[in-house]
Amino acid sequence: MIGLNTAGVYILQTIGSFYLLIVLLRFILQLVRADFYNPLSQFIVRATQPLLKPMRKLIPSIFGLDTSSLILALIVQFVLMELTLMLMGYGFGAPLLVLVWSIIGVTALFIKVFFFALIISVILSWVAQGSHNPAVELVNQICEPLLMPFRRILPNLGGLDLSPILAFLVLNLIDMLVIHNLAIQTGMLSGLSLAI
Repeated sequence: MIGLNTAGVYILQTIGSFYLLIVLLRFILQLVRADFYNPLSQFIVRATQPLLKPMRKLIPSIFGLDTSSLILALIVQFVLMELTLMLMGYGFGAPLLVLVWSIIGVTALFIKVFFFALIISVILSWVAQGSHNPAVELVNQICEPLLMPFRRILPNLGGLDLSPILAFLVLNLIDMLVIHNLAIQTGMLSGLSLAI
């Protein structure tokens, strides 16, 4: 029976985490004002539209942020954590605590999206500079708002851009000092950390 529960948790977290990533990407694309005519953006819009369309009628945007996508990401994370707790044999968790864990998980995933987008951007700048591939353009659109403040701080070094290094440091510090410590302080179970 333990093997079936473990397999169930694995399948649930794999499929659920993939959809959670797509929903959070929808929020991020709106946040960074990415090109929604990009084929990858169109896929993300189509994948999230069935759940977001009715939510948008009830939840307005706040300060230009796609609040519906963010709330949907929290709902998906919450449901995944509750189902994971149940499959792990803990029963359903306390809703308020699982909500806090969901906020931590979504925040951790948000930071990881930018972290991995930076890694991809740096690698692509070495091997595919100036490429007009839709994936490359989307990654650059995600990274640019994050790198812009660091480019203002750092002096111009010609063709050498050190802003990704500072961005990596800041993202890692936030992950280590804030997200990880919050997960420990709230007693978040390691099997629940879908995004951490």
